Amino acid sequence: MQTMTSAYANKMLKSLEEDKAFWVNKEAASSTYVAAVSEEPVVPEYDYTEVAAAIAALDEKIAIIKHALNVTNAAAKVQVGDSEMSIDTILIKMAQLNKRKAVLDQMRKQLPKTREEQHSYMSRNAVPEYRYINYDLELIKREYELVSKTIMIMQMALDKYNQTVQFQVDI
Repeated sequence: MQTMTSAYANKMLKSLEEDKAFWVNKEAASSTYVAAVSEEPVVPEYDYTEVAAAIAALDEKIAIIKHALNVTNAAAKVQVGDSEMSIDTILIKMAQLNKRKAVLDQMRKQLPKTREEQHSYMSRNAVPEYRYINYDLELIKREYELVSKTIMIMQMALDKYNQTVQFQVDI
């Protein structure tokens, strides 16, 4: 049994994934070889049993740590502004808000009136067309700031949790 924070668990997961990539790449590079009929082959060092066991052991540790993270993320509640939320809910809401923020960012950058480009070469004297926004630009700017602030508050609560709250992992 080992005690760790989410931040430590994520660093450990990254390290385990790097170790697994090493073994997967070793297997890909060493499990076959090419030799001409008339030459002595250079056979790379490869032991399927060793490689498979190493990958399986790493996968087991990764699964245990990810499960422990998922359990603690679903169970742990933290204060976010005026409400209490679970870590997994914060992660879901932050992803949703980041998508919304991207839409609002695009909307807030629009000019109230822009001229549309003419793509037709048939008529030289075509009447120009304009694209107009169909929303209150100031409202969009305020909404963008509100969403940004909400994401920041959630991120601060998440960062504090990730650095301080400990849980047990059976590895």
